[in-house]
Amino acid sequence: AMTEKSTWVSLAVLAGVLAGCPSREVSQIDPHQQRTERIDIKIGVNRDVDLLFVVDNSLSMAQEQVLLADNFPAFIDVLANVPGGLPNLHLGVVSSDTGTGAYNIPNAHCLGMGDDGAMQDRPRVLNCNPPLDPYPYIIDVDDGQGQGGRTQNYNGGNLADTFACIAQLGDQGCGFEQHLESMKRALDGRNAGFLRETALLAVIFIADEDDCSASDTNVFDHTQTNLNDPVGPLSSFRCTEYGVSCNGGNIARSPNAVTYSNCEPRANSPYIYHPDHYVDFLYSLKPGLPENIVVAGILGNPTPFSVGPDVTTPTNPDLQPSCSSVSGDADPAVRLNYFLNQFPDRGTFTTICQNDLTDALIQVAELVEVALGDPCLKSRIVQNDLFPNDPGLQLDCSVSDVLNAGLPTQEDFPLPRWSQLTTMNSPS
Repeated sequence: AMTEKSTWVSLAVLAGVLAGCPSREVSQIDPHQQRTERIDIKIGVNRDVDLLFVVDNSLSMAQEQVLLADNFPAFIDVLANVPGGLPNLHLGVVSSDTGTGAYNIPNAHCLGMGDDGAMQDRPRVLNCNPPLDPYPYIIDVDDGQGQGGRTQNYNGGNLADTFACIAQLGDQGCGFEQHLESMKRALDGRNAGFLRETALLAVIFIADEDDCSASDTNVFDHTQTNLNDPVGPLSSFRCTEYGVSCNGGNIARSPNAVTYSNCEPRANSPYIYHPDHYVDFLYSLKPGLPENIVVAGILGNPTPFSVGPDVTTPTNPDLQPSCSSVSGDADPAVRLNYFLNQFPDRGTFTTICQNDLTDALIQVAELVEVALGDPCLKSRIVQNDLFPNDPGLQLDCSVSDVLNAGLPTQEDFPLPRWSQLTTMNSPS
């Protein structure tokens, strides 16, 4: 709605001589200042949030997934307490497994296209209730009746329990994790109905290894196994060598212990997409509304970045962990951290190397809360049009000037009504 007010200000000036001050004449000032102030009050707030969790399901991630599920109620608590209550949620989970193309590598659990960005809704724990068909994601939205009711596509339990039911993907996914590619496939239309055009989109990565999204799946050629082969030994060091550069140069394919600095995604890699490829994709989903995108990562610390001998084959190189916790080690997430940094004020990083993910999830939820904004009016607006023949939606609204608010001498001065220019968002 819009309010407009004209204010006239007059000043009374007294001439006089103050004791101890030099005498001088003071002339009268007769100001006639007219000031018009326009205030646009946002009364319709976007309450729709599409949440996508990209969960690393490679070997070693099982314990972190348990922490994610156990600590998820803290995430929901933050969202439930935003002004207006829990937003209208679509909540989906995808794995980091998009396979290795034409190269099946059974001992690395890499087969075909993997999960191919399909949202995971299979119950992963006993006695739990996954989302109901036909939607492979959780729906929990305002029912539109104005009484605080919710429309949900799951039976029994609560939102946090339903998320825990589907989020613990296990650790049998492909060891060449393609987190960014999985995100892209999840959002490119193959999960019908998940994305809502005007909704806030939040993507959260949970991973203990960096991204290896391939532009050329020949990087996964399993027939090459030796240090001197074109793409080197069959290990995730290929993702490091072709996905990251440090100190302005490529990383040496050597088992010698080296600590690198100034590491960033490798430009012009022959095999691995630069993260900018996925930054552009995500922005393309919200044309003209970059503020409707939030990204977050619970990942391995991006530094230190060190290479050393592989534990099982010391003649081969291996990227060394950058941090550890009771849940295990995590490798430096240089590429994913770069991706998060391309969303100023809408991206956040927290380390996965902690014994409890509560604080990390709260930080992510608070970022979503900030992106949603704080509505001027906290409750649902009654949308009855008082004057249908006037332009815009004329709400039952009054504004007053108040003097001495809260005191016995309080005085209210109702302001004349002005036409309202309103755009209301319907609940969904």
